[in-house]
Amino acid sequence: MTTRYTKEDNPTIFGKILRQEIPSTVVYEDDKVLAFKDIAPQAPTHILIIPKEHFTDLNATTEGDVNLLGYMMTKASEIAKQEGIAESGYRVITNIGADGGQEVPHFHLHILGGHKLGALVGE
Repeated sequence: MTTRYTKEDNPTIFGKILRQEIPSTVVYEDDKVLAFKDIAPQAPTHILIIPKEHFTDLNATTEGDVNLLGYMMTKASEIAKQEGIAESGYRVITNIGADGGQEVPHFHLHILGGHKLGALVGE
């Protein structure tokens, strides 16, 4: 199974968003990441951050991805501040594989907040 693609051959919905083939509500973009509102939000604030470099999930990362992963976490914090949820609290999640709830095979972070979040187990 291929775990890495270029922007041009990324077959996922996130690849289509990166290529602007389908619209998204962008809240942040730079040369490394794109952050946009989730189309099926699970909280009042639900933002996805995707790297412009495609890899399927955390299992596909290498030591060469350390800087990008740290960068994405820093951007998650900045976006939480920008969206007004940093003070009250928020959750940053990445899902891995089918059992982990991953729906799109392109690594991404979810930023969830805007109200008190429940427990993950047994929800």
